[in-house]
Amino acid sequence: MSFLSARELAGLAPPDEAAFRSPVPTQMVSNAEFNPLPQTETQREVEARIKNYADKNGRKHGMDLGKFLRSPMGMAAAFVAMNDVYGDLFAVDRGEDVDLSPALARQKKFAKQFVFDGQVHFVRDDYTWDEHADLARFAADHGWNPALGPSGHITIDMYKFDNFFKEIYFDSDTHIGLLSGAPTDDPDKTFLSNDQIKEAADFVNGLAKNKRLYYHAMITPKSPAWMEEVDRAIEVLKPTSWKGYTVGDPILPETARYPWRLDDEQEMYPFYEKAIKSGVTTVCIHKGLLPADYMNSMPNGWKYATADDVGKAAKDWPQIDFVIYHSARSGRSRPSGASRFPRICRSVSATPRSGSRTAPSRVRSSASMRLVTTIFR
Repeated sequence: MSFLSARELAGLAPPDEAAFRSPVPTQMVSNAEFNPLPQTETQREVEARIKNYADKNGRKHGMDLGKFLRSPMGMAAAFVAMNDVYGDLFAVDRGEDVDLSPALARQKKFAKQFVFDGQVHFVRDDYTWDEHADLARFAADHGWNPALGPSGHITIDMYKFDNFFKEIYFDSDTHIGLLSGAPTDDPDKTFLSNDQIKEAADFVNGLAKNKRLYYHAMITPKSPAWMEEVDRAIEVLKPTSWKGYTVGDPILPETARYPWRLDDEQEMYPFYEKAIKSGVTTVCIHKGLLPADYMNSMPNGWKYATADDVGKAAKDWPQIDFVIYHSARSGRSRPSGASRFPRICRSVSATPRSGSRTAPSRVRSSASMRLVTTIFR
């Protein structure tokens, strides 16, 4: 499955062919959920500096470009280059990109650093909509992850609980995950019910005898009896936080029946009152990740994916922490409407560059991305 049209895919090139194999991506790479923006001038400058450091410092150690970039010094060089271009943002010493000893010392120091995966997914055991597996098949066919094996062997079972549990808690460095869902107008395509989300969290936490999996309760504003489900979630499920998709149906947004806005005073403000009273005041919202031709492919729904409803809601409800996934980024421009209001969390999804040797050993559900969160105060 791809959320891009055949015309859009025809205008893209595989990252193995078109992208520089940097330890840190120097341009946007799509996982077929969204149309990547072209490389910017500053990104090109970062890339040029990384190449220069790798060439100069690699020769001192008898390393070619690729070997140096795969070393701890190569990773340090990427952050030094970004500091050169964007300002002193990253805690890296210049010596780390020249001398292997301090680079290895840093690597050892952070080998067991805390990793929180801010949005993980799997689908229920009786889920049969196989098109989700096409993302993994596409990655296998294009050599992005050889560990996936032949694409013909990939089934939707890859996205079910058994493999999810293995991938998250055994084959990755994740300490804690936040289990989410994806409501749709078609119940057959809904990943998990709120009860199933909680059941999974209870199972993992019970097995670990520790809190290793937090969980969302999904909200579906404007759909029938959605507020009754909120009341039930507060009383019975007691979620960590709330999750919603303003486009309504994230699987088929072009035909979504119930898109909504965060600043809808009639629909949403009673919900915020309930959230505050319950003590569950973190509201996570999927925004952005639109295809480049969103005005044509989503003529009635694309506006609900922008961030022009966040500011008013955040100002009116300072008690609520709004976490906006994917920075509300569209396929064509910068995030729109995301002003710097208090207590708005903007999460930037960091997608590993496909084909890179630094990519994870397995491909997870396309929406399961590591999040770097910045709180604007």
